[in-house]
Amino acid sequence: MEIIRNDIRNIAIIAHVDHGKTTLVDEMLKQSGVFRENQVVHDRVMDSNDIERERGITILAKNTAVDYNGVHVNIVDTPGHADFGGEVERVLKMVDGVLLLVDSFEGPMPQTRFVLQKALELGHKAIIVINKIDRADARPQEVIDEVLDLFIDLGAGEEQLECPFIYASARQGTATLDLDTPGKDLRPLFDTILEYIPAPKGDAEGPTQALISTIDYNDYVGRIGIGRVERGVIRKGMMCVRANLSKDEVPAAERVSALYRFNGLERQEIEEAKVGDIIAVSGFPEIHIGDTLCPQDNIEPLPFVRISEPTIAVTFKVNDSPFAGKEGKYVTSRHLRARLMREMLTDVSLRVEDTEFTDSFKVSGRGELHITVLIENMRRQGYEFAVSKPVVLFKEIDGKRCEPIEKVVVDVPAVYMGGVMETLGNRRAVVTNIVNGDRVRMEFSVPSRGLFGYRNEFMTQTRGEGIMSSVYDGYEPYKGDIATRISGSLVAYETGTSVRYGLFYAQDRGEMFITPGESVYTGMVVGRNSRPGDIEVNVCKEKQVTNMRNSAAAEDAMRLRPVRPMTLEFALDFMDDDELIEITPKNIRIRKAILDSNQRMRANRKKNQE
Repeated sequence: MEIIRNDIRNIAIIAHVDHGKTTLVDEMLKQSGVFRENQVVHDRVMDSNDIERERGITILAKNTAVDYNGVHVNIVDTPGHADFGGEVERVLKMVDGVLLLVDSFEGPMPQTRFVLQKALELGHKAIIVINKIDRADARPQEVIDEVLDLFIDLGAGEEQLECPFIYASARQGTATLDLDTPGKDLRPLFDTILEYIPAPKGDAEGPTQALISTIDYNDYVGRIGIGRVERGVIRKGMMCVRANLSKDEVPAAERVSALYRFNGLERQEIEEAKVGDIIAVSGFPEIHIGDTLCPQDNIEPLPFVRISEPTIAVTFKVNDSPFAGKEGKYVTSRHLRARLMREMLTDVSLRVEDTEFTDSFKVSGRGELHITVLIENMRRQGYEFAVSKPVVLFKEIDGKRCEPIEKVVVDVPAVYMGGVMETLGNRRAVVTNIVNGDRVRMEFSVPSRGLFGYRNEFMTQTRGEGIMSSVYDGYEPYKGDIATRISGSLVAYETGTSVRYGLFYAQDRGEMFITPGESVYTGMVVGRNSRPGDIEVNVCKEKQVTNMRNSAAAEDAMRLRPVRPMTLEFALDFMDDDELIEITPKNIRIRKAILDSNQRMRANRKKNQE
């Protein structure tokens, strides 16, 4: 018997990065009475991960819920960055509608198009929230036209096109249906959700089906599956099997040890959940994303959304530098492989493969940021390892070698337009659209490999005033060779400790990455050569001691220029094909894959002969 659950609404908040999703969720929680009046609440309370707070972005999709006018509204806050699109794709299976946030000045951006397309493909209705209407440069009416054009371009149905528009300021916690009437609170948004988003419906008396879309982990109960009850009822203590369409083998039945529903920032333990409920369930040590929980006598796995394939790959390998094992807690290939395999269980966009070498593993992801966040998490957890330069994953389509293409939107002051176009043109970019003004918005179609190492250069090129975003746009025939790095490396000549005297004379060769007193080893990259090709420098060289007195003024005259701080993003952008990044909990170093200079020369000579 099919029922309609009018006491529930399930929604996801989707948008481009920095358009205000998490800030809006904060205000929805506050105005629904989740927090006490005197409770201290952090900004962006849903961004609980340390890296999310530091970078100001959402990485993992998170569930919360509020109660409004007797209706339990489940809310999923999703990432806005294209590299974490896999998180968005799978959680959309849990909801019946979406709130699409669009910045009142920037309008629809690449990720806006990506997440909206996924929602429309699933048949979801959308409420359009024009956010940041308090901006001095807001242009809400023009943005509405752009959004409607995007809906038509994506092939939205008539019912989906009849979507309501809300004008909001997430920071101020206000929303209104009419720009001429200032909002006082978020009631218009809540009322629109209840009126427009369909209530979940399904067979309340059929055999249980609960589709798992996300995995969480707890030190006390182990793996926790988060998903939606698609049919029937699931109860605490019930025996269920984990069925999956992609796997032939069905494991033995296991008991539901605990059942939760979301309420604010907490999980409430419940005895049973009905069709349409979003739940968290424990008691299944090997539960995976895409599993369907079914009773033993009626095993019917549900289809799961097809996640987009990875586009870039790096090699993770055991650190074999002279400093190996000095700073990390987990340093062996067994530790490294186990950690990567564990990550793959919760991140559906990640691929981990063994290689011909027992100490190396190929890791494929959706973009540089996707891989960077994994590396940063691992080093904070005490892992020590090395990674290679990212490479794109090519495909053969209709007999042609094809590569991943990104749609890039660049917003820069008009004075920097020519320089950006020239640089991207050298990276095989094709201009698809230009909107002129005081700030110029340009759209490009660029090979993914053409963006490697460009983000830092872009910020320097535009004096920090440019905005660039990109999203995967499919595979196209190979565009040709790209020369992205023209400068060489300054490589340490010997192992020791860097000193002021050695660095002073080395800095004439280019830009240094290290300061006096740092430990270095033969083959470690200590700077950027100002010219093509690598140069060995002796940064450990000390001044010869003589019986001649030297004035303090001469020593002070050896002034060192500021060094570039070594960050993970810069290291990935800068490194060359014959280099590795040494990752430890305390340091990030760039090094040559072959440390010995003589062996390196022989290898280069052999490569050139081939």
